[in-house]
Amino acid sequence: MWHRGFTCHAVIPPRLPLLACLLAVLCQCAPAPPARPSAGAALPAGRPGSFQHIINVSSYDPKGRLRSGRSYSEHDLSALRINGASGLIARAGKGGNLDEKCATFLASADRAGLLPGVYYRVQRHVSAIRQADQFVSRVQSLARSRRWNAPALLLCGDYDGDLPLSSILQFMDRVEARTGVVPVAYLENSQELKLRTRAADRQTRARLRRAPYWLALYSHESGAGPVFPAPGNPRGLVQQYALWPDWTMWQYGGVDWERGAARPKVYSHGRYRFPLFFGDLDRPIERNVFRGSPASLAAFWQRHGVPLQ
Repeated sequence: MWHRGFTCHAVIPPRLPLLACLLAVLCQCAPAPPARPSAGAALPAGRPGSFQHIINVSSYDPKGRLRSGRSYSEHDLSALRINGASGLIARAGKGGNLDEKCATFLASADRAGLLPGVYYRVQRHVSAIRQADQFVSRVQSLARSRRWNAPALLLCGDYDGDLPLSSILQFMDRVEARTGVVPVAYLENSQELKLRTRAADRQTRARLRRAPYWLALYSHESGAGPVFPAPGNPRGLVQQYALWPDWTMWQYGGVDWERGAARPKVYSHGRYRFPLFFGDLDRPIERNVFRGSPASLAAFWQRHGVPLQ
């Protein structure tokens, strides 16, 4: 007879004494392993464990609930950790305005055992140096705000697709001058930026390459335009930018707004088959992978982050 949660393989001889029968059953009926939530994302075939999952959030999160499952808020991120996330990157600001949920998200990430990081969305209508100063001041305030369990706070720049390369470099250089850290570079799948990186002089290209490349690609069909075809996969996008030898982080899961509701937009093609939702979460969330082992992720986080301990 099968009972929920147990697997039994005992065979009882017909003349075995009652006590021996009970011992045989107890020894050979072992609890089945507890069920785990589904993995946060599928890994490429043949490379188990080669990706580490990172979540990014802003003041717009959490998005609306779309199904049954685990939930999260800026006050409790345990569901992200349970579903396999290793880190969380919160938006610190955008175009001169600070994000009001950033500190709460990061404190909750630290309590949940997630590596904390911050990004700033750099926009054209505000001085890049002014935005960098606002970002660094926010980072310094966050670093002093609590006793952190994590060793470092990752720094990232999210560069709008219409920015000139000079503005990107101004932001990067200012952040590095004040913190000693070269921020990670998040670039959209932007035709304008691709043309600019391809046309840049050798010195500009070398300076930009110092920042690890965090790419955004949610579909193998997205990004087609009059100059470039759809890149198809992360490697194709790396080749179109013609700047970095490879990518470091990939935002493969985004969120679209359709008829007043948030809908997941997730890459799933070829060898990269990511599920529509992150594990058993009840709502869409922006999702990324880091290309490397847990040890590589920890080293990367400290190399491109400000110390917290």
